[in-house]
Amino acid sequence: MIEIFYKADQQIVTSDVTETLKDLRREDVLWMDLFSPTGEEKRAVEEFIHTNLQSRAQAEEIESSSRYSETEEAIFANTNFLIPGPENYSMESVSFILTGDIIVSIRQVPLRSFTDIQRRMVMNNRTYPTGFHILLGIMENRIDLDADMIELMSKEIEQYSKRVSLGENVGEEFLLDVNLLQENTMLVRENIVDKQRMISSILKSDKTPDTINNKLSILLKDVSSLINHTNFSFERLDYLQNTVIGLINLEQNKIMKVFTFVSLLLMPPTLIAGIYGMNFKLPLFGGYWDLFITLGMMLILVVVVVIIFKKRKML
Repeated sequence: MIEIFYKADQQIVTSDVTETLKDLRREDVLWMDLFSPTGEEKRAVEEFIHTNLQSRAQAEEIESSSRYSETEEAIFANTNFLIPGPENYSMESVSFILTGDIIVSIRQVPLRSFTDIQRRMVMNNRTYPTGFHILLGIMENRIDLDADMIELMSKEIEQYSKRVSLGENVGEEFLLDVNLLQENTMLVRENIVDKQRMISSILKSDKTPDTINNKLSILLKDVSSLINHTNFSFERLDYLQNTVIGLINLEQNKIMKVFTFVSLLLMPPTLIAGIYGMNFKLPLFGGYWDLFITLGMMLILVVVVVIIFKKRKML
């Protein structure tokens, strides 16, 4: 699917047919958005801008040298867009090609940032005179969404912290939830750092218009603040995880302490019972009071063990 945005009669008009490109001049076209494009749509765009488009494999390349590159006529920038799910987040690669005042975007999934900018372009065409302004608008919108996502994650972390502070029962399921939140936080941070790298590269480019340099610099500061926020969130999660593990260890230590104490209490009576059960005659035994004397010795030893433990503050 292709969506072409071009200027006509001082307005921005859209078309979803590649045949429209044959009747347009390069200076009239602002944006060509390729959403899961066909081979025919790609070839039509390549012929119009005289530049080869990147493949999906190139867009997903991890190396920084492949995420951004420039030629004499075009800028190639690849970045990831984070898509939140019910539990896990996923990354989707998006490619941007800037040539002259035209921007070409290639994506495989619907993205809210693109839909918002497309609606704004039709409503106010003067806000986006070039492809660079369109890319800036997409990045601003996306970073605002990322900021909202980070804020929601911070509230979720606060809820987990309250559960621990209120003394609620925490266990394996709680730790798994915290670990999942850590993974999502790392994905958000990775996504924002990727945006920071791309915006910084575009800001350094000689092809970037001076009119948007100031806005790009402000956008970079916003991205840096979001990175600091995600770092703080990750530290909170790490502290929360350590606290929960410490509480679980304390609970296990209490249980082991009880078992150890019970075992120690039973050791003296067991020793006496073992001696009494020996198959030979012992001194002082052989009369009617043998049973009571034996039980009394057991009780005395138990009391002595309790007193010793209390004096040493082990109870």
